Amino acid sequence: MRDYLEILSFIIFGVMLLWFGFNLFMGQWSKMSYARKDRSQAKGSAGDPQVCPICSSKLIRGDLVKTLAFPSLTGGKDRLMHIRGCAYCIDGAIMRKCPVCGTSISITDILVARIFERPRRRAHVHIIGCNICKRVGKL
Repeated sequence: MRDYLEILSFIIFGVMLLWFGFNLFMGQWSKMSYARKDRSQAKGSAGDPQVCPICSSKLIRGDLVKTLAFPSLTGGKDRLMHIRGCAYCIDGAIMRKCPVCGTSISITDILVARIFERPRRRAHVHIIGCNICKRVGKL
């Protein structure tokens, strides 16, 4: 009886190892790494959803654009926001360009934008320009 329990435990342990290996190489983690390698050709226009406004790269699930939103001074529904860019253009691998004036901007430059909060809908972001064409100064 004890031999059967040992054999059964080895079979269960082996099935668990096979399941873990299958998920590791064929599951969601391998798809995510493949999508990150393949994303260098994915471009969009600066106003489309899920696109970085600075480098026009399509963002995959989990990618975020680094922003800093300030509180409203007038108590209204619009706020001032600074956009730094996505993780791919912040590290300097992709050319950064202002969508308003079209000049090339450095890693320390930002985009100045207004964010409009709307009830029961997504917020609307309107890009005013970069700190070069709007003379905000470097941060």
